[in-house]
Amino acid sequence: MTETMTHQALHLVFKIGDWFDLFVHYLSLSLLSIGGAISTAPDMHRFLVEQQHWLTDAQFNASIAIAQAAPGPNVLFIALMGWNVGLNAGGMLPGLLGVLITMLGILIPSTTLTYVAAQWGHRNRELRAVRAFKQGMAPIVVALLIATSWILAGSNGSSLKNWPMWLLTAATAVIVWRSRIHLLWLLGAGALLGWFGLV
Repeated sequence: MTETMTHQALHLVFKIGDWFDLFVHYLSLSLLSIGGAISTAPDMHRFLVEQQHWLTDAQFNASIAIAQAAPGPNVLFIALMGWNVGLNAGGMLPGLLGVLITMLGILIPSTTLTYVAAQWGHRNRELRAVRAFKQGMAPIVVALLIATSWILAGSNGSSLKNWPMWLLTAATAVIVWRSRIHLLWLLGAGALLGWFGLV
């Protein structure tokens, strides 16, 4: 996460209260991360980029793009956002502190709640309410992922005038939904189309 990669870096003065606010915000997002941490990206963007101005749009998007392309858990983009916030606040040590704060904030509540709920849900899996809850969560997760996609597309200055990008997005969604083509092939095709300036 260098200045070159993120186009521009911010130079912030962080106080202890700012670190605490960052931690508390990620604690609260942890309890909203139905379907994974990526589903809370719109609120992360609102808080980190629009409200606090701790990250630029480029840093926000790069954090998600790099983490999604890299092998490993989906939640790595949280660490990259914390790293970028810390770098903007003063360098490597604040960067490591940002990683620690954001990762602990996003993991502690959701991990604890998931463990307790999974134990209870497994014991009561035959209850009608438990089955209904599981089925009702699917559309919520899909809607949160669509909101995340909308934020990521809009933060690049994209609009409905950029119809090739939206067409590619829709085609990719249909291909993922209706076929067994591995997602990495589709990412590669999108990168190739971008390289040639078609989207």
